Amino acid sequence: MIEDDAGLRPEATVERARAAGPRQAWAGLPWPVRTAVTWSACLVVVIAGLWLLGKVAVLLAPLAIALAGTLFLTALLDPVLLLLRRLRVPSALAALLSILLLLGVLVGVGVLVWNLTASQFGELSQQLDQGMERSRDFVTSTLPITDAQLDRLIQQTRDGLSGSTPDPVGGARTVAEVAGSVLLALVLLFFLLKDGRSMWHWVLRRMTGPNRAVTEEAGRVGWRTLGSYSRGTMIIAAIDALGIGLALVLLGVPLALPLALITFLGGFVPIIGATVAGAVAVLVALAANGPTTALLTLAAVITVQQIEGNLLEPLIMKRQVQLHPAVILVVVTAGTLIGGIAGAFVSVPIAAVTWRVIDTVQRHPQPSPPTPPAQPAAG
Repeated sequence: MIEDDAGLRPEATVERARAAGPRQAWAGLPWPVRTAVTWSACLVVVIAGLWLLGKVAVLLAPLAIALAGTLFLTALLDPVLLLLRRLRVPSALAALLSILLLLGVLVGVGVLVWNLTASQFGELSQQLDQGMERSRDFVTSTLPITDAQLDRLIQQTRDGLSGSTPDPVGGARTVAEVAGSVLLALVLLFFLLKDGRSMWHWVLRRMTGPNRAVTEEAGRVGWRTLGSYSRGTMIIAAIDALGIGLALVLLGVPLALPLALITFLGGFVPIIGATVAGAVAVLVALAANGPTTALLTLAAVITVQQIEGNLLEPLIMKRQVQLHPAVILVVVTAGTLIGGIAGAFVSVPIAAVTWRVIDTVQRHPQPSPPTPPAQPAAG
């Protein structure tokens, strides 16, 4: 058969030209176009992946929140478990005692607060309503807005937050989901406290090569970050509640203990939780004692939060948990939209642990490729 000038058959030349056509066309494009196409394709893939993860997270929101809450509580109770294990307490009994300690603290605090302020809880809603009325009068008298416009704006905000009228069936389903999530979290908490370390070692034993070292380091850093966040957040929230509660007592603001408890719970939702708790305290002070006490309460709240943000948080958290405030706001908002209040609580630790794990994987030295065997010299 006759070959062409390059020594190839005509059929091979045609096949080679067809195969090289797309590559030549791609190489012939200007580099800004090639870069834009590459980044656009990557962006489409990332957005599609995030959309898919979001759909799965929404469908499995109760399970995801239960798992996140379980990991948070496991990291919080891990020092107690280690202390009991050092005392030669069996692992199952140590896990059970840790959970009973957690439940005892929660129930004890709840009963104490209820016994001390049961008669005042009914007044809290009334005090807030009075504070809102005074704030409403201040807005309408200061800004160029009428009562009707303010009522319409408030109603639109309520409609946007509620989305629809309450559904008894949906409410019952939500209660059932919450109860199921709490029960699942307690069961998982027991097993993670009892067998968590053996589970992790089992996973590591199934890995070989450099992946094992990277996974072990990332898991250690992620667990350390979660533990630092859980214990540090609890300490900071307690200090905030103590400082603001003491200020409320000195200023003579009623319902100081319930407001301190709200401040403690709000401390587990960074930025937004502290802001909401401080606003509630200021509104109660405004309704009970007037604008002067409200301004002093606002000054006390700001002072405590500034001390917490600039001194206590860097000192207690160290450098284990570092997220920009803008990132925290976005993460908390996303968690609230997906899982409500529970999503707001668990969104920040999930983001912090994820970031630390990714950063650790990126910083881990990559294994060098194997050196190809030397070719024998031609004789």
